[in-house]
Amino acid sequence: MSNKLKTYSYIIIYFLCLFNGFSQNQKRPLTEVLSLIEAKHKVSFSYADKDVKKLLIDISTENSLDHILNEISLKTNLQFNKIDQQFYTIVKYDKTEDTSVQQLEEVTITNYLTSGISKSNTGSINIKPKQFGILPGLIEADVLQTIQALPGVLSVDETVSNINVRGGTHDQNLFLYDGIKMYQSGHFFGLISAFNPQLTHKISVIKNGSSAKYGDGISSIVDMQLSDKISSDSNIGMGLNLISADGYAKIPLGKKTEIQIAARRSVTDVLDTPTYNNYFDRVFQDTDLTNTEDAAVSKDEHFYFYDTAVKFLYDLTEKDKIRFNFLNIYNALDYNEEATINTTNETFNSQLKQHNIATGITYERQWNKKLNTFVQIYYSNYDLDATNFDVLNNQRLIQENEVVDGGLKLHVNYNLSPTININGGFQFTEVGISNLEDVNNPVFKSYIKRVIRTYSGFVEAQFQSKNKNTSARLGIRDNYFKKFNLHLVEPRLHINHRFLNYFRAEISAEYKSQSTTQIIDLQKDFLGIEKRRWVLANNTTIPVVKSRQASFGLSYNKNKLLVTAEAFIKHVDGITTRSQGFQNQYQFVNAIGNYEIKGVDLLVNKQFQKFGAWLSYSYSKNNYTFEDLNEGASFPNNFDINHVIDFAGTFTLNDLKLALGLNWHSGRPFTTPNYEDSNNNTIIYNSPNNSRLDDYLRADFSATYQFNLGTNRAILGASIWNILNKKNTINTYYTINDGEILKIENESLRITPNVSFKIRF
Repeated sequence: MSNKLKTYSYIIIYFLCLFNGFSQNQKRPLTEVLSLIEAKHKVSFSYADKDVKKLLIDISTENSLDHILNEISLKTNLQFNKIDQQFYTIVKYDKTEDTSVQQLEEVTITNYLTSGISKSNTGSINIKPKQFGILPGLIEADVLQTIQALPGVLSVDETVSNINVRGGTHDQNLFLYDGIKMYQSGHFFGLISAFNPQLTHKISVIKNGSSAKYGDGISSIVDMQLSDKISSDSNIGMGLNLISADGYAKIPLGKKTEIQIAARRSVTDVLDTPTYNNYFDRVFQDTDLTNTEDAAVSKDEHFYFYDTAVKFLYDLTEKDKIRFNFLNIYNALDYNEEATINTTNETFNSQLKQHNIATGITYERQWNKKLNTFVQIYYSNYDLDATNFDVLNNQRLIQENEVVDGGLKLHVNYNLSPTININGGFQFTEVGISNLEDVNNPVFKSYIKRVIRTYSGFVEAQFQSKNKNTSARLGIRDNYFKKFNLHLVEPRLHINHRFLNYFRAEISAEYKSQSTTQIIDLQKDFLGIEKRRWVLANNTTIPVVKSRQASFGLSYNKNKLLVTAEAFIKHVDGITTRSQGFQNQYQFVNAIGNYEIKGVDLLVNKQFQKFGAWLSYSYSKNNYTFEDLNEGASFPNNFDINHVIDFAGTFTLNDLKLALGLNWHSGRPFTTPNYEDSNNNTIIYNSPNNSRLDDYLRADFSATYQFNLGTNRAILGASIWNILNKKNTINTYYTINDGEILKIENESLRITPNVSFKIRF
């Protein structure tokens, strides 16, 4: 080959290499690069679209995986968090975020059901509304509706004010709003979550093995946390659906301050919609609003709700932070009852109001890279008031239930080493609960108020191995109830271990207690709508409720296939018959007993590129034991649902999301009558909870579509609850009238559409 030909050959090769280099390193969308990496290295990335959507990058994908990810991090300010050999999460690095004190909590399962729902190595299931994908029947991340999609969580009457976690009653769940205990959870008396998801940054749901810093909540903990970081840009949005209108704003007031505001109000008092009509029929069936005497007529009902939330963030220095919270939740119903008495028309106005205010201030200091302290002072006030007129009997009944909860928390967090973290703290709470009943005919008035002060201390250690395969948390909590001179020591344990790359084993155990419970005196209390009232333990007729629970779980996670199984046992002592809502021979009996539930939760979840599906199954057996009832023999719990199956599928195509799901469970127990005692005008029942309702079946559908509206982003959503219009009986009980036994059946929500429109500025 001549020198001239060699020269031309070198020049051609040079330009080919140069062109090849340009072709490999030209800027491409990061989403495209990530897809190439997933295909080549058999990995999977989970991220928020807004963090990567507009990013372009010039990078070669021919290097090792670690080299590629490090290079992307340097060029994009993104962080890659390795979950296991296959899964990575991508988050935007925030220079204001404090990472010096590690909690050693990491995500182990992404897309637990859908995007925005994950599971951590501490056993908690975390929900992030801003990253929320879609669930059947939901067009937004309603906090308490969303958690009902989790295995082991169910509402026997479809409401968010009666959530049963592993067989427990609703009052056995601890609801925290930025660390403040909440005593009201629902709007529309249970059909809508009272917590606006627009400001909520993260919700942690813990069924067992909770941290020692948590008191109360023997069934579960629902810890709602608002965003704690000051943003650089404003974030504003508004929305409207067939029940309510809402708006929110996150506005930085400077480099060190920010204010977050959210408000929501029902439109039901100004706009009559099919959704409202169905909700009305569902909520107010079998209540004083609909069960009036023939001679009396209820009309002109007026119902509305609202909630407002404010959070103020102030960074005093790089190490000192102050946060202020305020939340206001309100429900109101009033209606007129008319009757003709002695040729005279009489009209009276009955009303029901439910109100929860929560406020708190926190101060957090980062002393150094290892030591962090946290102080919170909070106040929570719940008020339930009802005025009920009986026109025919010229009677007026006033009922009030008020809870005042105030407290102090002091927590210390210390990084002993890169693998060991120590937490400790002191908590003081003072809870006062009052109940009032005032009748004018005959004249009767009762007012009872109790106060309990609780002093609690806790300490726990958290360990994570260097290879992150093993994590463990061991803690202990001591509660001292001064009024009873009672100490309750509560150990807590959670262990998580990964083996054979794709398998994990979990062990959880805990002792817990609570001094507040809800009871029902009469089924018609508070107009029969919100008939449960809060009471405090007196350590005699109403004990401090205590529980102990243990569970063992296994999971397999590979190639976007997730299979989990968890067996559990829970024993709860100190329950009363009045806290369980009996509507049989034990309705007016005061007895103390326990329940024990054993079961297993299974979940299979498979995610494809655009399609995802999951199937969950729960089996449990839940029995009461009251020494003074049923001759001491155990019998089925009122919330004993033996079999629960949830199946759902989701489809995502660019900005369009669809979801279709099926919910089935076996019927809940009820007690059938044996015969009527004509001498005493009472019902003689068979053995307690001797029969069961028919199986429950419901199918739901939802769809959302995101699009640009000018320079803004808009979301259009639609959902249909109970798309098959299946008639489900959710409760059955019996009454007696003029010597005749009457069967009362409460029905579930029938086919209910909803449409929403949201816009973000």
